[in-house]
Amino acid sequence: MNEPYPSRRHSDKPHEKRSLLERLTDFISHEPESRDELLEVLQDAHERNLLDADSLSMIEGVFQVSDLCARDIMIPRAQMDAINIAETPAEFIPFVLEKAHSRYPVYEGNRDNIIGVLLAKDLLRYYAEEEFDVRGMLRPAVFIPESKRLNVLLHDFRVNRNHIAIVVDEYGGVAGLITIEDVLEQIVGDIEDEYDFDEEAGNIMPSPDGKFRVRALTGIEQFNEEFGTDFSDEEVDTIGGLVTHRFGRVPHRGEKVRIDDFVFEILRGDARQIHVLLVRRVPNLTQQSHSGDDEGELRD
Repeated sequence: MNEPYPSRRHSDKPHEKRSLLERLTDFISHEPESRDELLEVLQDAHERNLLDADSLSMIEGVFQVSDLCARDIMIPRAQMDAINIAETPAEFIPFVLEKAHSRYPVYEGNRDNIIGVLLAKDLLRYYAEEEFDVRGMLRPAVFIPESKRLNVLLHDFRVNRNHIAIVVDEYGGVAGLITIEDVLEQIVGDIEDEYDFDEEAGNIMPSPDGKFRVRALTGIEQFNEEFGTDFSDEEVDTIGGLVTHRFGRVPHRGEKVRIDDFVFEILRGDARQIHVLLVRRVPNLTQQSHSGDDEGELRD
């Protein structure tokens, strides 16, 4: 009995590039033989303007999420913005205002002893109530292993209505943290919030404290003009590319590196690229410092 649609193996044109119709026919008539084959069909659809670039990027992001695990995108322990339960609200609220997160892990004694998560909105009660018990305000902390797949973690976040998880290593020590936003950004790209750039803000935005928020896609030439630097654009075109090149890998959010008289901190990014940098000038330091630091990271 003849097959209604010839498969790739029985095609009369084994050495010719198959048309999109033939590929879609194969896709509909039987399961794709591999993920690469499915992506090939989708990329071909994009080339023929049947699928826009954003949709293709999100589909590729979905595939990537299933390949990545928590350790790949987590905020490392050293860069975690955590609160010490021993501090009073008056002591840590300025820190909360500076970092502007919605949730903070709270530890007792040391960072391996996370006792809960404090929601920034719960701090409003500090100004409305005569007695404020920080410990009583804490939400339970969720702990996950470094090896947990992001697609499984995203499902758990949705089902449990949780937004943050503490990542632990094989010995039970805290390795870092990860948020639902971190996972979603692997699919849809950078998620902007009220602290991100306005459309008319440009690529470089000064802050009252003398620091600058810089889009990673800012051209090195524009950065040089703005800050009077002479960074080379022979190997990379953007300031994000320069920072990534210095790390030798895509850095995590919160990591820092000093290049000449500037310290670059990653504010936003995903497993593929940096999105926003916090830049501050350190005029008294004119020599790159890597001694005692791993891969150019700065530890305060």
